[in-house]
Amino acid sequence: MQKARIKLASPDYKQLNEVSAKIIEVARRTGIKFSGPIPLPTRKLVVPTRKSPAGGGTETYERWQMRIHKRIIDIESDERTLRKVMHIEIPEQVHIEIELIE
Repeated sequence: MQKARIKLASPDYKQLNEVSAKIIEVARRTGIKFSGPIPLPTRKLVVPTRKSPAGGGTETYERWQMRIHKRIIDIESDERTLRKVMHIEIPEQVHIEIELIE
């Protein structure tokens, strides 16, 4: 039987956990095997910017940071289950990718 690997990524970990909980709930209701959500390392994007717009004086920097949290969920790919997963309402900030694995 084929497996579906669902990759989730978002800067907001609360929304990410809500979406992964909804996917797990669909898998439990349909009675298929699943594993996850497996947390992957958080990616930190750091952007240093100069505080002073004029360029005079000492060089002081602000460091803006955005963290991207990731999760992986593996489920057995049943057409009915995948259709239900695709109908889950996903927030704009959550990026989802579904990949079929043999």
